[in-house]
Amino acid sequence: MAIEVRIPTILRQYTDGQKAVEGSGDTLAKLFADLETRHTGIQARIVDGEQLRRFVNVYLNDEDVRFLDGIDTKLTDGDSITILPAVAGGMA
Repeated sequence: MAIEVRIPTILRQYTDGQKAVEGSGDTLAKLFADLETRHTGIQARIVDGEQLRRFVNVYLNDEDVRFLDGIDTKLTDGDSITILPAVAGGMA
């Protein structure tokens, strides 16, 4: 099962600068565990315990996984995952 994972600039230090990597797993949690085997340290930047970190947004085929099943979201071959750090700010 091949799943494309798009990596934000801030996490590319874990993927040797690659903008996208392939991984496998039938859930998001298993996908992140699989990525960790080849890109040590990346999982801790995305997952905190057994849930997604608060300021990391993850999209499955352009749909926010927080509105699906979070880290337990089911994946299928050919899916695309996008990881985005949350952006905050504005005028006070």
